[in-house]
Amino acid sequence: MKALLKTTKPAKPAEVEKNWHLIDADGLVVGRVATIIANILRGKHKPSFTPHVDCGDHVVVINADKVRFTGRKASQKLYYKHTGYAGGLKEVTAAKVLEGRFPERVLEKAVERMIPRGPLGRQQMRSLHLYNGTEHPHAGQNPQNLDVASMNRKNKVGA
Repeated sequence: MKALLKTTKPAKPAEVEKNWHLIDADGLVVGRVATIIANILRGKHKPSFTPHVDCGDHVVVINADKVRFTGRKASQKLYYKHTGYAGGLKEVTAAKVLEGRFPERVLEKAVERMIPRGPLGRQQMRSLHLYNGTEHPHAGQNPQNLDVASMNRKNKVGA
């Protein structure tokens, strides 16, 4: 009698089917929506998830400039960058970044820090498409709408 296999077959890069998802980030909390996006980019929502293969889907995020922070994080959270010179550490608050020229970088950095570092993580980050307005050029891919607000309400305790 054959024993039952308790492991799944690892996915091969050629066999992976990539879908497109659309998320409207208007009024959503940065960290909560970033975890959902990171899981979709990695492919953890699929039963064929394989850690060393890019089996994630494409994610299109509209209204990325309208995300929000809870509490006083908008004024207290600091983003750092270094100029490369001695004493060249620069800091900027999250509120300044959201009001600045590229407000979608807040969400991009939040997702990027949840993805593994290295070549696979960079490949997965190329599947993230962030846009400030409601318009996006990926209508031809027919992305499915994801209702992230209801997903957050389901997962919150006491809701």
